[in-house]
Amino acid sequence: MGDAARSSAARPRRVSHGTGFWIVAAGFLVVMAYSTVPTPLYPLYEERDGFPVWMITVIFAAYAVGVVVSLFFLGHISDWAGRRRMLLIAILVSVVSAVLFLSWSSPAGLIVARLVNGISIGVLTATATAHLSELRARSRPGESAIVAASVAGAANLGGLALGPLIGGLFAEFVPAPLIVPHAVFLIALVLAGIAVASVPETVDAPETPVHYRPQRLSAPSGSRSTFVAAGFGAFASFALLGLFTSLAPSILVGTFAQHDHLVAGATTFAVFGAAAVGQLLLARIALRIQLLIATISCGVGLAAVAIGALAPQFAVFLLGGIVAGLGVGVLFKSSIATAASLASPTRRGETLAFIFLIAYCGLALPVLAAGVALVFVPESIVVVVFVTLVLVATVAAGIAMTRKARSDA
Repeated sequence: MGDAARSSAARPRRVSHGTGFWIVAAGFLVVMAYSTVPTPLYPLYEERDGFPVWMITVIFAAYAVGVVVSLFFLGHISDWAGRRRMLLIAILVSVVSAVLFLSWSSPAGLIVARLVNGISIGVLTATATAHLSELRARSRPGESAIVAASVAGAANLGGLALGPLIGGLFAEFVPAPLIVPHAVFLIALVLAGIAVASVPETVDAPETPVHYRPQRLSAPSGSRSTFVAAGFGAFASFALLGLFTSLAPSILVGTFAQHDHLVAGATTFAVFGAAAVGQLLLARIALRIQLLIATISCGVGLAAVAIGALAPQFAVFLLGGIVAGLGVGVLFKSSIATAASLASPTRRGETLAFIFLIAYCGLALPVLAAGVALVFVPESIVVVVFVTLVLVATVAAGIAMTRKARSDA
């Protein structure tokens, strides 16, 4: 066998760009799903270890801090280090977090495991979104970028939706609910890594060495006003999603006396699922119409969430969450698509990392403030104030992005 044949045999076989697109989307979904599996398990950890409700926000904040720090230091480097390589690193780090959950069960262990899991998500989100865009462009030249953005958004929010539902099912029906979910996802993550290793790379190696630097906190030149509107939309969208990711199970117990773990998982699933479905159903409608629907949905849905928390009426709270979820899903997808359209090809990962950095600040900061408030203020009041502020932010973001879309039309 000649040298060329031996080299070809040793090189891993790559799938097509079209197949690679769906493999990356599936891997994206799995990693994002694992990041929210603990949501319905928090009451079990709380009961087992006897810590107060505000500790849940600390554990959640560790995850958000991991995401933000990772986005700032690592989220952009796939622009020169390669998309596939960074995706594999993200999956490996997520595997480490699963091992930590299984081997270190104290509150300190939960904080560290969530921090590590957040680091994985920070590496993953911008990298996978950029990789999907590039794989789709190579497999379907000339197709609108909105398709790749919709699939990326659906994988992102769809994964966040599936995690709590799966965690709730395990918590309700499977023995050892604090072990089995992590063991199952440990296997799923390893399989996802094996599959992603076969995907084509879409970033050419730089001709000269690139010196590492942290993420640039700057909008694309010449498009700052548009980028600011997109960033505001991403921040406001994730602020609502943060409420349902971190505090929803405790709210269900404390406000609505809903102790069923499956109900906790299904509630978060319904909100995130509505966000993912809304992205796909409205993908081919004009952007300004999408944003109008998103703005109305956020306003009506969040008002219902506040009313449901005060009444208290669980059905009103849940329906409001679903309607608002549809709105923030469309708002978030529009933010990501706008940011991606502003970026130059050589800085796409960097621009997306910045917009995700803004989004995850929206996920973390309001929830941390709510956790502090819970020490002094009744739960229902905290929820109403939180929801009111998010309502104002999402509607304002929707109006700003709608005006921009009209001016560009």
